[in-house]
Amino acid sequence: MSGEQVFQIASESFTNEHLLKLGQRVSALSKQADVDGIVITHGTDTLEETAYFLNLTVRTNKPIVVVGSMRPGTALSADGALNLYDAVSVAASKDAAGKGVLVTINDEIQSGRDVHKHINIKTEAFKSQWGPLGMVVEGKNYWFRAPVKRHTTQSEFNIDDIKTLPAVDIVYGYGNMNTTGIEAYGKVGVKALIHAGTGNGSVAAQAVESLKALRSQGVQIVRSARVPDGFVLRNAEQPDDKYDWVVAHDLRPQKARILAMVALTKTQDSKELQRIFWEY
Repeated sequence: MSGEQVFQIASESFTNEHLLKLGQRVSALSKQADVDGIVITHGTDTLEETAYFLNLTVRTNKPIVVVGSMRPGTALSADGALNLYDAVSVAASKDAAGKGVLVTINDEIQSGRDVHKHINIKTEAFKSQWGPLGMVVEGKNYWFRAPVKRHTTQSEFNIDDIKTLPAVDIVYGYGNMNTTGIEAYGKVGVKALIHAGTGNGSVAAQAVESLKALRSQGVQIVRSARVPDGFVLRNAEQPDDKYDWVVAHDLRPQKARILAMVALTKTQDSKELQRIFWEY
């Protein structure tokens, strides 16, 4: 077993350039015959975004495990050592191959696609509304479900072909929402805007025209939801077909942004983008 530091940075400060550099390094390592699995230690704030990006873009069957901890090593009942031990154990396991990028924390094995940080003050911080893939207990994996969305070797995207990521940002829906944010993002040249709507990805009446105007300028509009669970229904709440908008399905806004960036390296067609959101 060997280790290296790609960079040391607080995860809330991750940029697209960090994602690309990390993805390229993980891809290169996965091609080495002497590498059976890869573990990435990561701050928990954007861990889920990095895991999903790797899940979409690194073409390997070898286990990739992203791991973090909620307590520092100096804390009572620090969780970092056990989480790291579990990550290494999973990455070294043949039965973890082909399941996409994984996240190990609090004895659970989560899908990098599905998992999100659910709470910020407990060791069981990471959850998925669809449940964990399994558990790792005393160095042994116990699997209960498998991911069905496309990932890694089944992905049409490849980190080796991605040199830059297009600008995609998020605007948040709330009571008494104004359109300042929407219009500002349009002026700085975003290629897509994720709308983190209330409820079923709802859009306030006063924001609809601004979003339609952006779409007429070529900006892709993706309706997501700010609620932690559920999924956005197409043509419910808003006539997506009529407005040529995309729905994020069950992806939270931050993950919808990751997928939109990756997808836009391949296509600018809204129908193709919607297909990608259904499949990934």
